[in-house]
Amino acid sequence: MDYVTLQILWLILVAVLWIGYLVLEGFDYGVAMLIPFLGKTEKEKRVMVNTIGPVWDGNEVWLLTAGGATFAAFPAWYATLFSGAYLPLFLVLVGLIIRGVSFEYRAKHPETKWRNTFDWMAAIGSFIVPLVFGVAFANFIIGLPVALATTAQNPYLMAPAAAALYVITPAPYFWQLFSPFALLGGIVLVVAFLFHGSVYLTLKTKAGELHDRIRKFASTIGLVAIVGGAAYLLWQNLVYPAQGALTKAALGVDLAPTLQLIGWIMTVVAALALIAAWWFVGHGREGIAFISTSVAILAVAVITFSTMVPGMGFVNAAGDRTSAPLNILNGSSSPETLTLMTIVAVIFVPIVLAYSAWTYWVFRQRLGVENMPDEVALAS
Repeated sequence: MDYVTLQILWLILVAVLWIGYLVLEGFDYGVAMLIPFLGKTEKEKRVMVNTIGPVWDGNEVWLLTAGGATFAAFPAWYATLFSGAYLPLFLVLVGLIIRGVSFEYRAKHPETKWRNTFDWMAAIGSFIVPLVFGVAFANFIIGLPVALATTAQNPYLMAPAAAALYVITPAPYFWQLFSPFALLGGIVLVVAFLFHGSVYLTLKTKAGELHDRIRKFASTIGLVAIVGGAAYLLWQNLVYPAQGALTKAALGVDLAPTLQLIGWIMTVVAALALIAAWWFVGHGREGIAFISTSVAILAVAVITFSTMVPGMGFVNAAGDRTSAPLNILNGSSSPETLTLMTIVAVIFVPIVLAYSAWTYWVFRQRLGVENMPDEVALAS
């Protein structure tokens, strides 16, 4: 494959990895956020934890793989994001740490206070991560302003490297990251994960009080997700559509009409999927409802990444969305690196997918409080 084809291919593969993370880890976040609220007894909380226990850490690997693929395929993109957005990414790391610790430590002590503390840690950590990511993805749609780094900004930067290093424009632009659209993006992603997670719980729990409580919540939060998602997607398509000038300058073809059409098609798909999920979960068709929420999240991710072509979510220092000094053409690795990565991906990605599918198949059974040992309840 030629160089440009490899660059576009790896932008697509990075997007696929992020989509896998958002769909699979999304319901993990939703379940964890709901543990302190929907689990009324220790056994019920244990049921909720056990629905994601065998898969949550495996789902998190999608994030690590997406980050690693970004680092290897687009090092300039990776370096610019991690240097310019250090604090938000550190906040994500904190959320991931307290969330992971909570799952591992909640059963290490029998006291109810101990377990409740770690349940709240899981909920808070699982709230922080999608909130920050939602704000971040919304800002990628708006466009983060970048400029070439200079020795004045970094006295340790050697002159020959200055032409290859970019920096995100600092304050006062920092406070513009929390625009109404960006904040709405963070809230919508949290609500979407709550809906996704509650639908997953209805699929994984046996009939009973807990199942009925979860289904009632899913029907309520589903309406919020539909309204919030519609507002966010309409705002994005009308105010921040994909631009054509940059694609024409970088790739030699104006992709704006195609990308904007994709945006509207995916908006309709996401809306229909959310409505279908809400209807099916209310009528006891949990499997179809879970597929529908997964499709909705996938559609929104496609909209986000299609808007980022080819500027990777960056604009110039003046905030002009029609141009960006950093894009997939000048921010990628060498052709040899991308070729080698493609060969490795072709070999190992099917193996990973097969193993993941097998894991979900093995742990496909529904759980109920009757499956929890009595000593769990007595110990609390």
